[in-house]
Amino acid sequence: MAKPGDLAVIDASGVHECGFIGSNNSLGWAEKGIVGVVTNGGARDTDEIVKVKKISVYCKDGYSSRGVRPGRLIAESYNFPISCGGVLVYPGDLIIADGDGVLVVPRERALEVGKIAREIHVNDEKSRAERYQRLGMPPDKTVIVE
Repeated sequence: MAKPGDLAVIDASGVHECGFIGSNNSLGWAEKGIVGVVTNGGARDTDEIVKVKKISVYCKDGYSSRGVRPGRLIAESYNFPISCGGVLVYPGDLIIADGDGVLVVPRERALEVGKIAREIHVNDEKSRAERYQRLGMPPDKTVIVE
């Protein structure tokens, strides 16, 4: 069901000692065009995932977890609202993630939030460029130079 550019959000349903994301399944998702995974569970094979750099992984409690759990994990549903990290996530919601954390924007507010975020980002880049100049630092790709 995945399409290129999709991001998977996985509710681990309180199972925290199992890696829901590993090097092999992350590569399979990358082959389908999935760009990232967010889960309130854990990941395994994290060195390989980081080294390959084909998919971004965001986990609630750090990055890695135990890789083996008795029994099997079975997907209960796809494209159904879930709770992940205490946030209700609907299919089609916008997920923004970086090293600082993960943000969920309801799809019906995405355009409004995007416009506001863009304005804040542009003003931040200009302000930082001015500070770079005052400090005698050469500009880099993170600042706007006019």
